[in-house]
Formats: sequence, structure tokens, C-alpha cells
Amino acid sequence: MTEIVLFHHIQGLTPGIVAFADRLRAAGHTVHTPDQFEGRTFGSIDEGEAYCSEIGFTEIRDRGVRNAADLPAEVVYAGMSLGVMAAQTLVQTRPGARGLLAYFGFADPKYFGEWPDGVPVQVHAMDADPYFVGEGDLEPAQAFVDSHPEGELFLYPGDGHLFADATLGDYDEAATALLVERSLKLLARLDG
Repeated sequence: MTEIVLFHHIQGLTPGIVAFADRLRAAGHTVHTPDQFEGRTFGSIDEGEAYCSEIGFTEIRDRGVRNAADLPAEVVYAGMSLGVMAAQTLVQTRPGARGLLAYFGFADPKYFGEWPDGVPVQVHAMDADPYFVGEGDLEPAQAFVDSHPEGELFLYPGDGHLFADATLGDYDEAATALLVERSLKLLARLDG
């Protein structure tokens, strides 16, 4: 089975992130959930954003990179929203990455360097997500999958942002179930 490093979103390593990781674990995968916020969680995106602004978004990303340093290099990196920054950085800068699961976020790969040949990526978001669509992640995600056969973009109906975290108001069980199913299909291909 596959080893995965899952980086949390801007509200921290919530019980919902742990529950999501447990869904992947239930399929036999090993999932690491590093805590870039050092035990802090926040009740809203705005509170998490204030914390990140205080610490620095680059430092938050760098914490994620440091948290992965002692883990095997041949893993699938996954991130939820803010966590995609660390995950995508590692895929593009640390040799051995097996794939990227980008939940609710994606950056133009040119920010992190070259995309490694043959490394698959799935990008998942809602089609009216004010952050993913409204703040410019959709365009680079679409451009990437249009030019990389190993890329897939899945848009779900709705306007929730962190819709796979069962402890938050944006949670959507049906969309999450489909997201998990699609993620597990990619992981199965990597194991095959």
C-alpha cells in the first residue's frame, strides 16, 4: 500500500482532517498528518489566516517541508487548501514523489520549479468555491491538466471550500465520498 503525507488546511489539524486520513488508512494506506500549526486549531478561515499572516505563509509552508524531512521520499503528498503549498513544494523539489493529491488548492507549478516527469496529480474542488475559483487556483489547475496527461481536475457542485472536513460547516458527505473514491483509485494505480 501507499504511504501518504497529508498537510492540513488553514484551520489546523482538526479532528475532521484526522477522520479524513482515517478513511485513507481504512483502505490500507499509511497516512502521516504533520501539524504545521504546532497544536493550534482555529474556528474559522479568517482566524487561521490571521495566524498565518502573523507567522508568515512561507514559514508555514517551510514547516511542512521540514516535517516531511524524516519521512521516506517515495510518498504521495496531499494537502488541503493551505496544505497544498507544502505538498506541491515537496513534489516539485524532493526527488521520489509518487503523486500529489491537491484538495481545494493548486498553484502554478512554475512557482516551485519543474514538474517531475510522470508524477500524477489530482486536483479536487467545488465549482463555485470562492477561494479555489475566486482567488485564481482554477486557472493554473486547468492549464496543468490540459498539458499533462497524468493530471486530473475534479470539480464538484457547490460553493464549499473545506468540504472534506467533517467538523466544519462546508462539509459535504456526498462530495467527500466521491473525492475519497477518486483518490483511492489514483493510489491503487500507484500500487499496481
